[in-house]
Amino acid sequence: MSVRPLDGRHRTIVRLGHPALRQVAEPVGAERYGTRFLRDLERDLLRTMFEDNGVGLAAPQIAAGVRVFAYFVPGEGDEDEIAPRVLVNPTLTLLGEPTELGWEGCLSVPGLRGLVARHPGVKVAAFDPDGVPLAFEATGFHARVIQHEYDHLDGIVFLDRMPGMASLMFEEEWDRYATDRELPVEV
Repeated sequence: MSVRPLDGRHRTIVRLGHPALRQVAEPVGAERYGTRFLRDLERDLLRTMFEDNGVGLAAPQIAAGVRVFAYFVPGEGDEDEIAPRVLVNPTLTLLGEPTELGWEGCLSVPGLRGLVARHPGVKVAAFDPDGVPLAFEATGFHARVIQHEYDHLDGIVFLDRMPGMASLMFEEEWDRYATDRELPVEV
């Protein structure tokens, strides 16, 4: 299915403290593939993600408790661009040890950033909204975005993955002091 990012409607993103962020999302039943429910959810996730300047958005972040998320990779630096995509009922196989330290923020935790250690790669098995099986590997920032969004499906936010709070900072300070995104921080 071809979806333009600004189809659909903008949804309110729930913030830290809303119960939807801490609940484990329910799998989408096979009978819902290709239905208006998933088409609308796909469009709403993409529109909201783009209008709020995110690179990923999980259904629980708009208080929809199903195992679905949208993401894209903008293709900066040595990363290839990954077109906007919606994954339904994803499963991950984590590759390597969680040693890749990188800065993360979250649309549900606005205004804050922190260092999070992630696995350098993932194998993904999922479905698209029409029920077509997907299988691929991701590395680098692509893998980080997938792990971050997948965590939302299990009621986990990036703050839970931080090895310590020493790197937690407001975005304004991050812009000012961590522009190289490699602040020396003891973790």
